[in-house]
Order: sequence, then structure tokens, then C-alpha cells
Amino acid sequence: MKKGRFSKSEQAHISENIESGYEKIAKDLDRDPKSMLEHIKKQVAKGKYEKPAWMSTTQEEAAAYDLGERPYFIELRQQFTEEELKLFKYHWARIISQFRDDVIPTEELQVVDLIKLELLMNRALKGNKENLEQISALDALILAERQRGADVDPDGIFQMERQVASLKASQESLNRDYRDMQDKKNKMLKDMKATREQRVKRLEDSKQNFTSWLAHLISNPDIAIGYGQEMEVMRLAMEQEKQRLSQWHKYTDEMVDQPFLTPDTVKDK
Repeated sequence: MKKGRFSKSEQAHISENIESGYEKIAKDLDRDPKSMLEHIKKQVAKGKYEKPAWMSTTQEEAAAYDLGERPYFIELRQQFTEEELKLFKYHWARIISQFRDDVIPTEELQVVDLIKLELLMNRALKGNKENLEQISALDALILAERQRGADVDPDGIFQMERQVASLKASQESLNRDYRDMQDKKNKMLKDMKATREQRVKRLEDSKQNFTSWLAHLISNPDIAIGYGQEMEVMRLAMEQEKQRLSQWHKYTDEMVDQPFLTPDTVKDK
């Protein structure tokens, strides 16, 4: 069974026979069906293959594949571990899907920075957990050493207590960094209008109906008068333009006709 990158001839065969199903194509090319399906999904997301009728790709899957094609993904690989990158793709796909792909370049950078903050916060929490485990282990060793009575090692206890103090200081620093990143994350979510409060507000705003709008106009007569004046200006402008376009007009090709021709405006030549 073949492995590795797909050759140009294989890609051409896939493109021509994509509707036959990934399993048949994998058999024809002596490829693993799972890797074939993954390859087809990626290429469909990139737009290199037409999406076959048998394949259903969710918005999240398409967004995750799309991230891998971004130029800055190379930098992300150098900044984060493979496990962190999996989590990055997960958050990226869900956020982009939430905004229904309506994300401009500057907003895209906001999403990237937001996910970076999330991963760094996870690192801080992991470091905090490791510190707590080490502190707990050292406290147990110190207690056991002190219970040795006459055989106690004061220097050993002193060294372990120094390690505990250092770990606690590191823990305080990690907690401070976590709180700072949490504040930045919350601010970014508000800037992106992605908090639950803002989302619920949008939903509530969308529930306004014609009756509530009329009630709003009745309770605000100045707004109603303004709407009425604007509508009347538009009506008068429309009537004036209708009269102008109903007259004979000579075009550049010397043809004479009425631009606006209806049973009411038709004129005898």
C-alpha cells in the first residue's frame, strides 16, 4: 500500500473520479482509505477538488483545514506543541464557525491572539498544577525527615524548604500572569462582541416586531415626524423624476424615445 504525498497523476485521477467514492479511489490507487478521505477533505476545503455529493464537510472542518494553509501557521508550529496546535485548531474552527466565516483580516488576527491567550493560560494552569504537586511531595519529604529524630538532616530540610519557597513564589507569579491574561481575554471577547451578554442582546434586538416598532413611534412623535418628512421628500422627488423621464429624450444614437414608458405616460409621436 502506497504512502506519502500524492503525485500529480494520482491527484488527477482523484479529481476525475471523485464522485465514485473515496474507498474505490483508494483501492484504485492502492492507498489507505482513511488517508484518502483526509486528503480529499483537505483539497475540497482548499477548492482544488469539487465537493462530491457523498461528502459532508461541516463549517468547523472546513475552517480547521483552512487554518493549516495560512502562512502564519508555520510560525504557530514553532510556538506551540502538537497537542497545543490540536487545541488551537479546535478553538479556531469553532470561533470561525460561530461568526459564520464573516471574519475580515483584522478580526482574524484578533481570533489568533485570543486563542494564543487561551493556550498560554492553559500553560500557566499546568505549571501551577506541577508546582502544587512538587510542593506537596517536598512537604511530605520534609515531614518524614523531621520524624527521623536524632538522624534528621538539617541541611537537607533547609534545601527542601528553599525549594518549597521558590515553588510558592513561582506559583504566585503564575497565578498573577493567569489573572492578567484572563483580563486581556475578557477585553478581547468584548471587543469582538463575542460574550454571552452581547450575544443575548443581539438576539433580544432581533425579536423586535412591527407592533413594537409602532409602539416606539407612538411614544416618540419626533421620530415619527422625521420619518414622515423624509418619506414625503422621497415621494416628491420620485414624482418629479417620473415627469422628467416621461418626456421625449434624444439619445446619443439620435433615437428619440421616452425613458419611462407606461400606459399613463405614453405620448403620441
